Amino acid sequence: MSEAALPLAGELPELAGVSWRARVDECALRRRDRRWTRWTVYHELPLLATAAGMVVLSPLLAPMSVIALAFAWVIPSLYAARGAGVMQTPTWVRPGGAPVGAVAEHRALGLLGDLVGHEPRAILRDTGFVVEPGRFGTWVVGPAGALLVRGPRGRRVQCWCVRASGEELPRADRIAHLLLALRADEAGFATVANLSFSGARWRVRRRLAPEARAALAVAVGLMRRG
Repeated sequence: MSEAALPLAGELPELAGVSWRARVDECALRRRDRRWTRWTVYHELPLLATAAGMVVLSPLLAPMSVIALAFAWVIPSLYAARGAGVMQTPTWVRPGGAPVGAVAEHRALGLLGDLVGHEPRAILRDTGFVVEPGRFGTWVVGPAGALLVRGPRGRRVQCWCVRASGEELPRADRIAHLLLALRADEAGFATVANLSFSGARWRVRRRLAPEARAALAVAVGLMRRG
């Protein structure tokens, strides 16, 4: 995301840079969910079949069966870890939720706090992430991307990699920019961002830092109450 002024409504200017992409809607998100599920099944079934077949052929091949099962477990976990990588804990958060950092980061954090309500502000202070309900689900926004909690009772999570341009920006400013883009055009935000994982919440949760895990729990709670 560029630092250009964001519209209060309408399409994001960054969409011009990804003109080959179809605009994301609910149907597109469901297709991506199904695609990731099919990918997992296509990779899991041969390995599971191999594990079962080895034991059927000979009990002596049981170690090979264990190796196949290990691959069946590890491959989806690696993709979940890549997805969880978008949730970088901001530098102002340390154990106990006390903010640390430079004056610019403090100022940016204060401005970001003004964009959210009382409860999201407390979540931001304690975890470093903003929890934002949207049309497609509930978002957890960080400085380098966002999680989108979807499905019945928030059982599925999509991991989106996107960031504001400018490495010199305080991390709170990056979150604020992504939050404003999300509010201005949620579909455009999902179109510009890159989907790095879609799957079961538990796969992503176990790969998150404690702060991101806490923010994800809040988002799931909002989904269940809604």
